[in-house]
Amino acid sequence: MKLTERVRGTVPKVKVAYRPHICMHCDEAPCIAVCRIEGALYKRDDGLVIINPEKCTGCKNCVDACPFKTIYFNEDLNIAQKCTGCAHLLDQGWKEPRCVDACPTLAIKFMDESNAKDLISKAEVWSPELKSDLTPRVYYLNLPKKFIAGTVYDPIEKEVVIEAKCTLQCNGTTYTTKTDNYGDFWFEGLNDGKYDMEITKGPVSRLFKDLDTTEADINLGDIPLTCPP
Repeated sequence: MKLTERVRGTVPKVKVAYRPHICMHCDEAPCIAVCRIEGALYKRDDGLVIINPEKCTGCKNCVDACPFKTIYFNEDLNIAQKCTGCAHLLDQGWKEPRCVDACPTLAIKFMDESNAKDLISKAEVWSPELKSDLTPRVYYLNLPKKFIAGTVYDPIEKEVVIEAKCTLQCNGTTYTTKTDNYGDFWFEGLNDGKYDMEITKGPVSRLFKDLDTTEADINLGDIPLTCPP
């Protein structure tokens, strides 16, 4: 298992997200479809996708085909490798893979999908646009969403602006918050899209159009707003 670290935003509006990054054990696994050697890549009856190291020829087709980038190439052995779901341990009677067994906070679960319906109903897959084509079998709870943040200040008074009203709109949905004692505002848990935002304090306002969270979180930085005395 690889742990992916992603730094979101820019200083000083920064958050760090961590994600366990393993094989998704897809029902329609593209790695199996491109493998040219019969039996080198296959899906077990229990749903685990396996690379047979004795049959792998090192062609790297599966490495290139995996959209989740969870297959790695071992140059020393000239074979592709990835998470096996600890299939060898399950065959020996283990009830769960080592990562699940070792996790001290019980953040990782290994379950039959029929027993995990409640959890799955609240979960998401990584890269949801691929779900219908590949049907990945790894689900995530609490994946980080995008944020828009900034700091409002008065350049004349050289002070932060407290309790400025911040209104964010996207596709008919409106979000509101106020700047805190440090002049900061945060809109968190946002879906990808384009947002319009207005910041107001008394009769003064600033408008931002088409803030696009599709690619990244947004730090608007220090925003000047001159407030009347």
